[in-house]
Amino acid sequence: MRIDIVTIFPDMLKACLDESIIRRAVGIQLVEINIIDLRDYSVLKHRKVDDTPYGGGAGMLMQFPPFYHAIQALKKDNSTVIITSPRGQVFNQKTAERYATLDHLIILAGHYEGIDERVYHFIDEEVSMGDFVLTGGELPAMMITDAVVRLLDDVIKKESHENDSFSMGLLEHPHYTKPATYEGYEVPDVLRNGNHQEIAKWRRYEALKQTLQKRPDLLEKATLTKDDLKMLEAIKNELNKDSK
Repeated sequence: MRIDIVTIFPDMLKACLDESIIRRAVGIQLVEINIIDLRDYSVLKHRKVDDTPYGGGAGMLMQFPPFYHAIQALKKDNSTVIITSPRGQVFNQKTAERYATLDHLIILAGHYEGIDERVYHFIDEEVSMGDFVLTGGELPAMMITDAVVRLLDDVIKKESHENDSFSMGLLEHPHYTKPATYEGYEVPDVLRNGNHQEIAKWRRYEALKQTLQKRPDLLEKATLTKDDLKMLEAIKNELNKDSK
């Protein structure tokens, strides 16, 4: 897979993408990540890429020509062009999974007060990270890249991301590691008894419990079995007793 990120702050992205799992994925050639400086496609002196808005208004807008020339240079028949924008669809795990199947993803990182509307004629999707506004699209671009790269084959173990929060429609179950006891705080016995069937059952129960307590909205869309529904009833009874 190839990911191209178009930005006016390339150093901001390099610091993040040259670490941890992403760095390893690039090193073993599972993904190619290119950070493109939008200023290289400026048609003005001093590599200027912004100007005042027609009709007046506060702030500066990013110009159309630099994005136009960048897209023309980068886009191929198999490319998908996305732009980070507060008016886009909210990015989630399903979107990350879909992007991970692509051959070529181009991410345009906006900045300032916005981008010349003509740029949107050349994009495939607008992506938002949520109902808030950032100073630029660099952080969303990094988040999208991180979420997508970790899903690529052989980047991390498949079972690691298949059980992530949201991948299975629920929040993830709690995790514990050594020592088993510390300052009176203990690891649950079920995780130490070696019974994998009981461990799996406990993890599912705790995932349902975490979701019910923290993100009950996810349960409305999750695919639940009869056993899950029985567990949820038991969880509700447990929580009701604890609240009394």
